[in-house]
Amino acid sequence: MDLENNNLPSEFYSRHKVFHELLKIRVREILMVSSPYDAFILEEDGSLVSRIINEYSGLNLSLPPRVTRISSAHGALSLLKEKEFDMVITMPHLEGMDAFSLGLEIKKVRPDLPVILLTHSIRGIYPLPENRNCQGIDKIFVWSGNSDLLMALVKNAEDHLNADFDTQKAQVRVLILVEDSPVYSSYFLPLIYKEIVRQTQAVLEVGLNEEHRLLKMRARPKILLAETYEEAFELSEKYHDFLLGVISDTRIPKNGKIVADAGFRLLSQIRKQLPFLPLLLLSAESGNRVKAGQIPAVFLDKNSPDFLAELHDFFLTHLGFGDFIFCLPDGTEIERATDLRTLEAKLHQIPDESLLYHAERDHFSNWIMARSEIALASKFSEVRASDFSNIDDMRQYIISNIRELQRWRQKGVVLKFKADHYDPYIMDFLRIGDGSLGGKARGLAFMSTMLQENDTIHDKYSEINIRIPKTLVITTDGFESFVTQNHLKHFASDDFTDEEVTEGFLNADIPEWLVKDLEKLVAQVKIPLSVRSSSLLEDAQFQPYAGLYQTYMIPNNHPDLLVRLKHLITAIKLVYASTYYEGPKAFTRSTSKQPQAELMAVIIQQLTGKEYGDYFYPAISGVAQSHNFYPVGHMKAEDGITHIALGLGKTVVEGEKTLRFSPKYPNLTPQFSTVDDILENAQRFFYSLKIKDYPDNLNFRKYSNLEKREVDDAESEFPVKTLASTYVAEEHRIRDSAYIPGPKIMTFAQVLKYNIFPLPSLLSDLLELGRKGMGCPVEIEFSVNLSSDKQRKSDFYFLQMRPMVADRELFDVQITPQEFKNAFCRSSQALGNGKTEEIADIVYVKPDDFEAKATVKIAEEIGRVNTGLLKGNRPYLLIGPGRWGSADRWLGIPVQWKDISGVGAMIELRNEKLKADPSQGSHFFQNITSLGIHYITVTEGSDDFFDWKWVGSLPVIQETTYLRHVRLEKPFIIKIDGKKSQCVIIGP
Repeated sequence: MDLENNNLPSEFYSRHKVFHELLKIRVREILMVSSPYDAFILEEDGSLVSRIINEYSGLNLSLPPRVTRISSAHGALSLLKEKEFDMVITMPHLEGMDAFSLGLEIKKVRPDLPVILLTHSIRGIYPLPENRNCQGIDKIFVWSGNSDLLMALVKNAEDHLNADFDTQKAQVRVLILVEDSPVYSSYFLPLIYKEIVRQTQAVLEVGLNEEHRLLKMRARPKILLAETYEEAFELSEKYHDFLLGVISDTRIPKNGKIVADAGFRLLSQIRKQLPFLPLLLLSAESGNRVKAGQIPAVFLDKNSPDFLAELHDFFLTHLGFGDFIFCLPDGTEIERATDLRTLEAKLHQIPDESLLYHAERDHFSNWIMARSEIALASKFSEVRASDFSNIDDMRQYIISNIRELQRWRQKGVVLKFKADHYDPYIMDFLRIGDGSLGGKARGLAFMSTMLQENDTIHDKYSEINIRIPKTLVITTDGFESFVTQNHLKHFASDDFTDEEVTEGFLNADIPEWLVKDLEKLVAQVKIPLSVRSSSLLEDAQFQPYAGLYQTYMIPNNHPDLLVRLKHLITAIKLVYASTYYEGPKAFTRSTSKQPQAELMAVIIQQLTGKEYGDYFYPAISGVAQSHNFYPVGHMKAEDGITHIALGLGKTVVEGEKTLRFSPKYPNLTPQFSTVDDILENAQRFFYSLKIKDYPDNLNFRKYSNLEKREVDDAESEFPVKTLASTYVAEEHRIRDSAYIPGPKIMTFAQVLKYNIFPLPSLLSDLLELGRKGMGCPVEIEFSVNLSSDKQRKSDFYFLQMRPMVADRELFDVQITPQEFKNAFCRSSQALGNGKTEEIADIVYVKPDDFEAKATVKIAEEIGRVNTGLLKGNRPYLLIGPGRWGSADRWLGIPVQWKDISGVGAMIELRNEKLKADPSQGSHFFQNITSLGIHYITVTEGSDDFFDWKWVGSLPVIQETTYLRHVRLEKPFIIKIDGKKSQCVIIGP
């Protein structure tokens, strides 16, 4: 089941970006000029301000304007000089001058400021005296106590001010209302606005979040009010390409005089130019219905008792706000679609003549534009039915574009999972429950939004699909319900081993409501899945909890749905159980938090990769960091660092052998300096998921249900053939091709040297994007699927993004020459900054007794020593060879956090026995640095120094097979200059 499409249309990448640019001119400040009596009348009808606010709130509109009242015309003119206003509403009877004179004075100062005359009765101003100049008043309305009018006249002013820009920028549609009577325009305008706003809100997809709904409301049709034939015709010409419809009274002024059929003539003229545009003729004379039929146009009798219902029906039926009604050319209804999803489904079924009928009349474009889908509506409006060679091509064109729109509109939005509406093709990020997404899922959702809003990255790398894997999050209320229902909270205490916690959680029952949703999910999704943790504290800034919880992979392709469901539920229970494992609890206490406060969400995610024989894995997995703790040569710390490996990312995040490079300098690989270095340091093993011939009871305990394979075993598989080089023994040379005989060596030369996939530059851009978004250095976990088909794009997947703590403000630390001379330890590769004088205990691996094959036993011994020191509240310096926390026992000592939870500082020794590269790509390393634990690398045989003789002379507190614990009478001093990465440790 292929859930991906490799040809996402570029016009959808900036869908929401355009909405931010609409409605730039807003009415935020209103000056209300009225006599005390008029103000009293308005207040009697209810507070003007509260009525405006209530009306905005009732229609879910944003930013209601603020109203400032003043009683005199001269006072108003003075106030306009002191403060910026966006609109003036004046009543007719003012102290000092009349409203028309005030309007003229205002226009002298602010010619573009809308001035609205609001009167209680038309008799108070009509007929206008011949010598009275009305040019100072933009519009006249009649107040009858209807607060809808206040909202309408504000919105109408905004529409007139923004129409030019918004139509050109986003093809926003225009609805023209032609009415010369202030009485009727004061009645119709609020009705039409309320109908437009409500219908626009009704058709916006329920999946949109509130921010996107408010943004898309900006693209609702503009309503432009015209009072004369000439004004209306000018508007229809100006906005010819953007017209949604025209509503006109029959009797309107033409050439300065009221003409009984001027509205009929106006609509007839527009009909000649736009044969399918919705037109509505209004009249108080029912006899004009015949004239409307001649246009043809819809007719509404102003005196009809059903006027409101008929106006509502016009919006639904003719302006595209209701169901899409599929008709035959004779008008016979054959189908209905309520939303984009059902529209797409019906398009597969309707007869050719119906499809052609609607396509020729721009019905698809109008209906989609009513849903504020500007890009697609505009695209459809620019295409004619005659552009297609046959009807099937046109049908496929419409269907494929609607499908892509549905898919793209979900990006950057976290939707609620609804089994009845779930479409795995178009829905990318879903949630079950109303609780928190957890830290890891929040990072994914944030990155999804950033990718949605930054179309330049997609344009620059148009040959790549840059994606977040399809994701469903079970929010933290699922965990709370599970723990409460099964009485599991007691496992948060220290008295239980990981095995006891696991057994307790596996024997518990998942809540029934969650099981029902999961069953509906696996019924439709049959691709490999990753089940990952997303705790409340995970990936939080400065305390990322990286890798402390569990992740499990399941093939999810068993023919029996119940078996698939069982695998998924077991994986979820195991992730839940890891919340109360010893490692996370120890780490939580070290951050001054309580394990009981931790809550767990679960991410169910499409596993990235492709099928190769019996296995499933990506070509490349990696971790990229925007801060490099160990820059070499001309690298800078801010250039970043990347670790990549073949297969699933367990190799990288657990500190096994990977290829390390800076995205800025991809050809500079220090661990690959010579042929011997390459043979020694190249990746030999990788992880993949078995998806064929696996047992019904998956082995979750070993490698999280993954299989560890040798690179040589996958020599015939596409990723190895593409990314590996070959060692030619007789030449003692490595050739950048996997298509010649000889052992395969993972050099990734085709990517780093020959740029078949622009990974280094893409990572540089994405790290910068992430850094700007989070405001600090970031770490990204990613994977790459390389396409073997040149017609299909390769894929880059974001798996995770978390903040790093590398850019904390560094205060100056000076290390004097005398301190260098007196130090028992010197290092040129140290992490941290500052001076520490609180450690007097040293635990070290005895150099003479160390054996690489004993690293697992050494880790166990460290755990026991750590327990004693932790109880005594004594921080200690831990010293040992190779990578601390590596899952590869041959690269270092595989301690977990629970084994070293009391450590104060660590020294990683690099020597001939274990000369592993720095371990900064691992989860373990990320957690050490996030807690501010000093991490010091000493390369023996270089300028670095460690005085084994002096340390060996210290009093021994305890000794094991491989460890010695010594103690000083007074704490020693650790000084680290974080800017130079230099460290000295000086005895008391």
